[in-house]
This record gives sequence, structure tokens and C-alpha cells, in this order.
Amino acid sequence: MTILAYLIPISLILGGLGLGFFVWTVRSNQYDDPEGNAQRILSDTYDDKPKR
Repeated sequence: MTILAYLIPISLILGGLGLGFFVWTVRSNQYDDPEGNAQRILSDTYDDKPKR
């Protein structure tokens, strides 16, 4: 039972870090272009430098 005293805080810290990184990616506009891939796959031209 003493192992739970170590595992619960570690899991809470890792979960908090994961949530923090997710919030950081949302605020830094990582998911800004949801339609870009859908439009790019239908294009016949090869674009090696897509717009950002």
C-alpha cells in the first residue's frame, strides 16, 4: 500500500504535464489549419513548401 503513496503523485504530475503541454499547443496555434490537409490531398500539384 505504500507504493500508492508514490504512484498517485507521480501520475498526477505526469497528467498535469500532459495537460499543460496540450494547452500550450492549443495556445500556440498548432491546430490552426484543419482544412489544409483536406484541400492539399485533392490538389494535383506537388507542394514541397506548404503555407504556414
